Amino acid sequence: MLVNEGVAEVKVLTLSNQLGVSRSSFYWYFKSRKQLLQALLDDWEQRNTQSIVNACDKSADSIGEAACNFFAAFLDADMFHCGLDFAVREWARRDKTVRTRIDVADKTRLNAITVMFARHGFSDYDAEIRARIIYYMQLGYHALDVREPMEERMNRLEGYLRGFTGEEPSPDLLAQYRRFAFAQDTNSES
Repeated sequence: MLVNEGVAEVKVLTLSNQLGVSRSSFYWYFKSRKQLLQALLDDWEQRNTQSIVNACDKSADSIGEAACNFFAAFLDADMFHCGLDFAVREWARRDKTVRTRIDVADKTRLNAITVMFARHGFSDYDAEIRARIIYYMQLGYHALDVREPMEERMNRLEGYLRGFTGEEPSPDLLAQYRRFAFAQDTNSES
């Protein structure tokens, strides 16, 4: 409901009717709409922010592999739900408290990406700049709702990695990530 209709439509009566339960049954799980909205934000943080942090924390032999770990978080809707992220961002336009949570989440995500670059020998300045470039590009990719076949996207992988990291990715890394991406693409169509 939040993703498809927006926060204004996340109402106990509407949700109860859609789920085929009484309002009183709904209140068994959430004491109020406010508590439900809080739970939605907590889920968003856990799913979207923590998955990026976890991806950036993964062990990687090269910055190219680390960048692929970052990208992988966005390919799996169980790890990062783009629609949910943008629904929360839209909600934040009207709610200062949610705006604060968005700002904290973005700062947390950027910090994880910055640390990822620093771990691979980038200066503090370069790590922060590259983190911002790769993160804002990835969010922009989804904000624009770019729809292209996975094959087309993977044809750009080598150039993307070179651009984001300043290093030439190994053929083994390219092949490994392409296999992963195509497997995820096949899973999302099922």
